[in-house]
Amino acid sequence: MTNVLYNKKFIASAVTVTMVASALSPVSANTTKFEDVSDRYMAAVDFLVENGITNGISETHYGTTDNIKRQDAAVMIARAIGFKSDQDFKDSGFTDVPASAKWAVDALVQAGIVHGKTETRFGSTDLLTRNELSKILASAAQYEIDDKVTKTQFTDVNTKFAKYVDALIKNEITVGKSKTQFGSEHNLTRGEMALFIFRAKEDLKRELFSVSLMHTNDTHGRLATAPKRVTAVKEFRAKNPDALLLDAGDVFSGTLYFNEFTGEPDMKMMNLMGYDAMTFGNHEFDLGSSEEGHQALKDFVKAAKFPFLSANTDFSDEPLFEGMFQSRISNDPDSGNIYSGMVKKINGEKVGIFGLTTEDTIDISSPGKVTFSNYIAEAQLMVDEFEKMGVDKVIALTHIGYDDNAAIDNDQELAKAVEGIDVIVGGHTHTELAKPILVEKFDAPTVIVQTGQYGDNLGTLDVQFDEKGEVYAYNGELIKISAQVEDPEAAEILAPYSARVKEIEEEETTAVATAPLLNPRSGDVGNTTGESVRRNETPLGNIITDGMLKKAREFSPETVMAFQNGGGIRTAIDAGPITVGEIIKVLPFGNTLATMDLTGTEIKQAFEISVGQYPNENGGFLHVSGAEIKFDASKPAGSRIVSITFVDASGAKKPLVESETYKVATNAFTAKGGDGYTVLAKAYAEGRAIDLGISDWINFQEELERIGQVTPKLEGRILEINTPQ
Repeated sequence: MTNVLYNKKFIASAVTVTMVASALSPVSANTTKFEDVSDRYMAAVDFLVENGITNGISETHYGTTDNIKRQDAAVMIARAIGFKSDQDFKDSGFTDVPASAKWAVDALVQAGIVHGKTETRFGSTDLLTRNELSKILASAAQYEIDDKVTKTQFTDVNTKFAKYVDALIKNEITVGKSKTQFGSEHNLTRGEMALFIFRAKEDLKRELFSVSLMHTNDTHGRLATAPKRVTAVKEFRAKNPDALLLDAGDVFSGTLYFNEFTGEPDMKMMNLMGYDAMTFGNHEFDLGSSEEGHQALKDFVKAAKFPFLSANTDFSDEPLFEGMFQSRISNDPDSGNIYSGMVKKINGEKVGIFGLTTEDTIDISSPGKVTFSNYIAEAQLMVDEFEKMGVDKVIALTHIGYDDNAAIDNDQELAKAVEGIDVIVGGHTHTELAKPILVEKFDAPTVIVQTGQYGDNLGTLDVQFDEKGEVYAYNGELIKISAQVEDPEAAEILAPYSARVKEIEEEETTAVATAPLLNPRSGDVGNTTGESVRRNETPLGNIITDGMLKKAREFSPETVMAFQNGGGIRTAIDAGPITVGEIIKVLPFGNTLATMDLTGTEIKQAFEISVGQYPNENGGFLHVSGAEIKFDASKPAGSRIVSITFVDASGAKKPLVESETYKVATNAFTAKGGDGYTVLAKAYAEGRAIDLGISDWINFQEELERIGQVTPKLEGRILEINTPQ
């Protein structure tokens, strides 16, 4: 579907598609078949018929002198503008419009071109007057409307329509019925309608510049379907040779492909598809706390045959990226380098593209010395810099989320805060926007797109810009990757990686699940309990934390408890023999085990954060081993914890004492303050944490194998003692 913008600045639509494209073309004399078309109307009627705007009322009669009902006029005008009956439009709410004309009326009302007689009555069978058409044409042709005009040379034109008739006169669209009579209240004939449209055709024409783009986001190592994505890209590019291909981040983390090859096959697929640019997602920094640090990310960037963009990400203090990072806009960016933004020339026109990465990365990943600045400030700077460079068409490639926490960053807030961004290609929230979203905070609108997740869709967007560099019309859709066939070249490149992944996936451990170990989310199909790994105790969370506690006690026997963030537990395990592949998919982020020395007060503060968003889901919700947590959800966030008890080395159950210091275990991500655990970040910064460097999924595997026959069960480790009001 093509969406065309209408407001003060965006009038008329893809006349470029139907009408304008042939406005200046010679028109064959098809109307000779109509017996009632005189020479006066011949060229105009030819034009309308030739362009599919209308046809005759019969095989031999056009109906030149017949009056037009408003419903029929709506269909004719909608077709002339370029709207189509198979497009989706907002329901206008009129009850008197027949199904055959509803699409046209809805389109024109949505565009602000026509209005109803009342809120529920369009006046479908009423006849259209010459006055009414003058208002429609003056707006559609974007003629300058002088609100000061209250009368014209025509004595029968009232104040309400004078400025519109005046605009038509000035643009030589009409001379009226006579020198003093416009025929204001005369019902419009089909012949007159043809003449008005034909005379205005040059003014309806727009000099538009088109940009086609494809986009992906949050693929998270899902490479099994990548050869199908290659096919979709090639097919779209065959029809749109100049189309851009952009990625909005989070290629890293999530599957065995990544755990085994840390982005190498992903980049080979991206290079094969010919990406133009990528921004960094938060998960691109997941390996920052590993022994190698960001080496895998550096290798990933260097292997790219395209640049990376992020205006609010600073690599200056990270030695690994020395010589690769340049905080500027480049007219000629080098592949395998990092820039704030770049200028891309498409058919002689300049298009500016800049990147943004969520500031949350500091809390939800392991960026180390890589820092992040305010997204709105940096976006405004980019728009200003592009303007200085004479670039008035701007695309923001973002990993900040469509509807993520507005207090931090998201695409909708960006569109409302920074004027001059035409398109936002987003990621991070895994939002599947079946159709582009339009934000009209400023005179010039912003179009937002996002594909969902895991490479399930290839996003496509066609945008037309007017002479001011503002979005004039757009059309976007998602191409389902599952419906494609595999590209042979891509499949061949991926084959050795897939073979190794399959070997790993099929390696069975000595553990057997007697029933599924579920990883519920509240919105899951079939989840009748509403329980979630992000707000409730789960058997899977219990086993993971039990393994963490046991391993920590091998190094520090005094460790009293272990906790794991629910957002880090990614999938379920089926009943039956448990494979290595299943284990890694549960904990795919490559975290390591850490121990911390915390006061009872700090532990309590951490669990206040854990249950602070209850009953809403929270990726920072803590599963626990070695302790029992009771909280009162009816209390305000920050004062919900009722009691915390733990079992000491002797097996005795003891209450947590806030003034005492305890050793606890968690993953390195949480220990460093991930998911907003500032209380833990402070302890980490003060040197009260030790990263043991032990892989979380290996820990988990050892615990499963220690159990052997794994039977899911809840143990009352996290108890809500009061229903929230």
